[in-house]
Amino acid sequence: MPLSDDFPFRIGKPRSLLSQALAGSALGALLQVIPASAHTPAPTQPSSQTDTDSSPARMDSPARVSAPQRVRTLPPSTKSAPTTDGGGTSSSEPVTYLADHESYDKTGLLVLEGNVRLWQGEQALRADTVTYDRAAGVIRAIHHVALTQPNGTVAYADQVELSHGMKDAVSSALYVRMQNEAKVSSSGMRRSNERVTDFANPIYTACPVCAAHPDHAPFWELRAHGMTQDKDNQNLEFDRAWLRVLGVPVFYFPYLPVTDPSSKRHSGLLNFNLEPHDHYLGTVFSVPYYWVIDGHQDATFTPLVSTKSGPQLSTIYRNRLNNGYIRFEGGVADDTLRNQPFYNAFGELGNGGKEHGAQAYIASRGEFNLSPHWRVGFNANRATSANYMRDYSLPGYGNDTLNSNAYLEGFGVGSYLRLDTQVYQGLNQGIINNRDLPYSLPRFTYEFQGEPDRLGGRLSVHTTDFVILRKHGANDQRGELAMQWDRPWTNSWGQQWVLTARFDSMLYHSTRLHEQPLYEESGSHLRGQVQPTVAVKMSWPFLRTFAKGHGSQTLEPIVQLIAAPNTGNAMHRQLPNEDSFAYEFNDTTLFALNRYMGTDRLDGGLRANVGIHQNWSWNGHSIDMLIGESFIEHPNKGGPAYMAYSGVNHTFSDPVGRITMTPSRYFDLTARGRFNPYNRSFDYGEGLVSAGLPFFRMMAGYVYEPITSYYYYYTPRITELANPNVLRNPYLSKTSEISGGVTGRWKHFHFSYYTRRSLSRKEFVANGGAIGYSNDCLTLNIYISRQNTRIGGRRPKPNVGFSLSLNSLGTFGN
Repeated sequence: MPLSDDFPFRIGKPRSLLSQALAGSALGALLQVIPASAHTPAPTQPSSQTDTDSSPARMDSPARVSAPQRVRTLPPSTKSAPTTDGGGTSSSEPVTYLADHESYDKTGLLVLEGNVRLWQGEQALRADTVTYDRAAGVIRAIHHVALTQPNGTVAYADQVELSHGMKDAVSSALYVRMQNEAKVSSSGMRRSNERVTDFANPIYTACPVCAAHPDHAPFWELRAHGMTQDKDNQNLEFDRAWLRVLGVPVFYFPYLPVTDPSSKRHSGLLNFNLEPHDHYLGTVFSVPYYWVIDGHQDATFTPLVSTKSGPQLSTIYRNRLNNGYIRFEGGVADDTLRNQPFYNAFGELGNGGKEHGAQAYIASRGEFNLSPHWRVGFNANRATSANYMRDYSLPGYGNDTLNSNAYLEGFGVGSYLRLDTQVYQGLNQGIINNRDLPYSLPRFTYEFQGEPDRLGGRLSVHTTDFVILRKHGANDQRGELAMQWDRPWTNSWGQQWVLTARFDSMLYHSTRLHEQPLYEESGSHLRGQVQPTVAVKMSWPFLRTFAKGHGSQTLEPIVQLIAAPNTGNAMHRQLPNEDSFAYEFNDTTLFALNRYMGTDRLDGGLRANVGIHQNWSWNGHSIDMLIGESFIEHPNKGGPAYMAYSGVNHTFSDPVGRITMTPSRYFDLTARGRFNPYNRSFDYGEGLVSAGLPFFRMMAGYVYEPITSYYYYYTPRITELANPNVLRNPYLSKTSEISGGVTGRWKHFHFSYYTRRSLSRKEFVANGGAIGYSNDCLTLNIYISRQNTRIGGRRPKPNVGFSLSLNSLGTFGN
């Protein structure tokens, strides 16, 4: 089926507009590369040819079209006309031309024939024949007409009549090729003042035309009674339009405004979103509206309606300033879903509370430069309830908390300063109670690294000081000062040495330590700790080549000795702990001075770390390995030995290792772990492998740890233990999970699948996949997912949805 009814391009048998469009496109491409070889005709020899020095302008280029140097100028019209149009081409600008032949007929019309080219300002025209009526000021182009606009739009027709220079135009059937592959065919066109163009019976699409079957209908098209292209407002306005898919009408629009494909930033409707089966909302439909406020501000409004809950209106506002930016996102909704009561991990009953009815959320951030060295910023994230974020799939849900802060940052030569405040809102109701979350009011961080001194060493200074407040739990204040001096050198044997001297000091004031997170003795406490540490580290790399110099192998033994006072668990009594709940001993922390995640707890004692690092590299491929172990003089006095599965519970620690392999671009592997030789089992391990070809790839991962990382200590009251639903510590559970996925692409089709299964609980955590089709005119995706874990009382149910994006409809920009 052609894009429009057949119409005669020449006298004789009618031909398909689509076939003429293909011919026109080929003609336009051909005309772009034909050298301008015609000579300006002498007055006495109208059929002679002239030489020209310049090449013709490209018909589809948005740049200003310039005429060849040796051209003729049409005589000005005797009919008066306005000289300017407020920003477009001026009708007073001369119309220059180039043609193989020129003559005057009996009526006085100027006739140009053979490869005719006309220019006025940024417009250009090509045709087989052009006649010029000076008295009426009318230019008539006939046969193989191609009219190029300044924005790169090219119109192809058999006849075009121009007036007021080349500003106004009238044409019968024509074909227009716009930017972003948009195309319009029409039975007639009228252009006024070069700003507004009306099309009769237009057919609009962005799908490519099938060269083998040009009469076949495109995948989608808009057929309308009329269309107006408003260049000032950058709109395409369709009157009584049908959206057809594969030639079948599927949706009717009495009036449909669409952003002009040549527009880079313009107000208008964006692509709609339809989700047939949402986990909570049922069928969901939304149509965003994009509003350009001015050159540096815009906003997007997204109304959403669903079948199972009330409507929602969300807004995104962006403002780019000279000294920073503001981004505001928020929304309001009528959440009519009521949640069933549930017991969380601690056996506490959650009934949803005020988590239905009128709801709102905000997610905003901003940053402003005060000077080249100072800036301020904020992040504001808040919601009336976690279930509202869950029901409407708002950004941020799935995290444990929402974080809000305001900060001041300073940057200097080798120094950094930050003063901020932190406020949290818990989202995971199963394991987090909002009344237990801390407030940091304020927190101060300073980092400094000096230049090398006379001894060749470098001094660094660090401090993080804060005030922590809780509604339920310990309140404490910390002052910290840490100084470290590093002196590297290399001896004549090629050994690389680093001498480190470090001094840590903390002063605490705390109250209510008998509450979470530590549950120590009650009362007010003023405590502190001071720890000096001295370490020396030596690595000795050996290098050789193989494969005739195309590869290299590195063998690097590493030895480190650390000396510090013993910091057993008894020394930590009555000391707050805000940042050191986890102890990580693996290949990444093998040679770290402190393996706690923070500094409220410190590694101590006399210990030695040894390791062997090997690397093979050839032709851009590599294999990298590290294996090591720690030796502790007094493991029970050093610090973390009391922690189960820490890996340093004995004089000889658990060996740790890592291997990373990239033998080819079709395969890569990373694995690390920690083996306990005392019970002959792994206490920690994880791996990730990826293999495949560019069009098909598989990924798999595995993680194992006998203890789950916890957010904070939780010890229920003795009286609560009578309740069988209460658990002493839900975080002391084994983690053993495997995950995998595949991705693929074949021609215009793409697909993906992912899965995650808990081996310890013998159930799937999540499954999902998507399949889609994409080409130059549309993108279609169908997806399904199922979350099997229960977060905040959420029940496992599948989600099904699809998205459809039609090129040039609801999009803008290049």
